[in-house]
This record gives sequence, C-alpha cells and structure tokens, in this order.
Amino acid sequence: MAVMCLTLTSCKEHFSDGERVGTVTKFSKAGVFWDSWDGLLNVTQTGMNSSGEPFVFSMDNDRNDQQKLIDTLIKAQVEGWKVKIKYHQVWGIKNVFNNRGESDYFVDDVIVLDKNFSKIGDIVKGSSKSTPHDTLYVKIVE
Repeated sequence: MAVMCLTLTSCKEHFSDGERVGTVTKFSKAGVFWDSWDGLLNVTQTGMNSSGEPFVFSMDNDRNDQQKLIDTLIKAQVEGWKVKIKYHQVWGIKNVFNNRGESDYFVDDVIVLDKNFSKIGDIVKGSSKSTPHDTLYVKIVE
C-alpha cells in the first residue's frame, strides 16, 4: 500500500517543459475509447530538415481551449509551415491509459515561424533566378 500511495502522489503534471521547431508531417484525430489529436513534427535545425526521429505530440483532452491550436496545426500540416511547438511532458499515471493522448508530450502553444518554408523551389516573379536558401556543402575526406 505504501508503494502504491507513493507512486500515485509522485506523479507530476509538468515533468518537463520545452519547445521544438519544425514542420508538421502528420496531425490527425483517432482513438478507440478516447479520441485524441496526435501528430508528428519533423524537427528542423537552421532551416534544414534533421535526419532524426520525428517528435511525437498530442493535444491534451483535458483542455477545453484547444480548438485554435488544432486549427493552426491542421493549416501548418497542409501548407507546410515551419512552427514552434511549446509543450509539457507528463509523468507517471497521468496518461497511463492514453486517455489524454497517444503521447506524453502535450501542446501548450503553437507559434508560426515561416509560412513559406515549404515553397523553397518557387521562382522569383520577373526573374529567372530562384530564391536564395540555406545550402549545406559536405566535403568528404578519405
């Protein structure tokens, strides 16, 4: 009983707080018992895509004020916007049955950083030159 009481009381709502920058590659509503909005963020660094694992996040089903965030994330996925997601991570039994979302990382805020991020190949009007972008040169030394 003492271990169970200690486990129940030691669960934290905000185990960690943070933010990630990238493009939303998946954002959908799904669930068997509890519907939740869950997504994947392709994390970027200095304007380029990273090769790491995507960041998995959820919208907290316990919040009532999330429709604006959901609309922004849907638009960001469709349009290819670069966004900053501010989140908190829960720990312990706060989401043990996935009743709040599929992941333990819940979105607190979404900030749109670049609405033209996916339009890298667009041509400048009236010119045959393409727009300048970050370029990565790799020199392989053997």
